[in-house]
Amino acid sequence: MNQPPEHSGNRLRDKVILVTGSTTGIGEGIARLAADQGARVMIHGRRKEAAQQVASSIGAAAHYVLGDLADPEVPASIIEETVAHFGRIDGLVNNAALMIRGNLEATDAALFDRAVAVDLRAPFLLIRSALPHFRKQGGGRIVNIGSINGYCGERTQFAYSICKGGLMTMTRNLADAHAEENIHFNHLNVGWTLTPNEHVLKMTEGLPEDWPSRVPPSIAPSGRIFSPIDVAWAVVYFLSDEAALINGSVLDVEQYPVIGRNPLKHVS
Repeated sequence: MNQPPEHSGNRLRDKVILVTGSTTGIGEGIARLAADQGARVMIHGRRKEAAQQVASSIGAAAHYVLGDLADPEVPASIIEETVAHFGRIDGLVNNAALMIRGNLEATDAALFDRAVAVDLRAPFLLIRSALPHFRKQGGGRIVNIGSINGYCGERTQFAYSICKGGLMTMTRNLADAHAEENIHFNHLNVGWTLTPNEHVLKMTEGLPEDWPSRVPPSIAPSGRIFSPIDVAWAVVYFLSDEAALINGSVLDVEQYPVIGRNPLKHVS
């Protein structure tokens, strides 16, 4: 089975990057790769033990901050703690999200509001709080981690899909509004990714323990679904000076075209 590439370098040297939801999964992968590429990284999560573990395993280049993004006061405090500890902030990765299951009938007002609070309102408030610092420094980079579900979504991911669609529009709106300030916004629509949480979740939904090795070519022609490091490399690119002129981009991190795909029709 194909494996993601391993690299080291200094593509983010001396940059300070805050990654929300970075104690596990895609966020952890982004934080680790950013540090490997020379960045100083602020780890964010809700559980102190998990945040400490990730930060300490990265080393002196990392610190951690705690907070539940469902609380509207938390985003501003996370930004301020990042600046207070590192002296600046150069990049923000809005990765934290609630993967809420539920169709229309199973989604009540409270569930919908919590999804919006974490998946959509929190990125807005984080960006809003980071904006003065980016302006003072002469620019900044924001990468929003969306989902392929933002285009339509699975029927059991109603609220989550709506939030990811909104995050994509937010990215484009802000990229247009702040381009002349050298504050750039880009967005990833991430496909199926093998994280520890996803592995367990799919087993609770009836798949066998070795399900990652059974994903069909119609979904994963490469022989595997994405790993967090695959996603992290795309994020590092958008945070790096290599992408200095790119703004308002939406990248589908998928193995087939999302729009217009017309699979071969056959009858067996």
